[in-house]
Amino acid sequence: MSRMLERLAAKEKRRRPTDEGLLERANELSLKYLDGMARPVSVRWVDNQQHRWGSCTPENGTIRISTRIRGLPEWVINYVIIHELVHLLVPSHGPKFWKLVEQYPKAERARGFLEGFSAGAANQPEEC
Repeated sequence: MSRMLERLAAKEKRRRPTDEGLLERANELSLKYLDGMARPVSVRWVDNQQHRWGSCTPENGTIRISTRIRGLPEWVINYVIIHELVHLLVPSHGPKFWKLVEQYPKAERARGFLEGFSAGAANQPEEC
């Protein structure tokens, strides 16, 4: 029983990483999918992004990830991190940008997940 609880706790920690955990994960993803070319100075959760999953300031190497996606599957959060990492290398959303993003094998699947997540959230009834 305790082993199962440990595994669940580890899974939850991956789904809800700290800011330090986000930076560590970003560096690992950069090494794995971008040959380590993207090197963020910081990656942190922010509460003020209601219309974006993440944002990046290439000039100072900072990446911000919306807390709206905290708790989503790890592969979806990884996609958002990779998307922002690529912005450190290519500021626009042109062909070169998407070619780099597509090096993440679950990119298309994650985009679909986020589109569905966004549509579902938009259709939620307001509480009284």
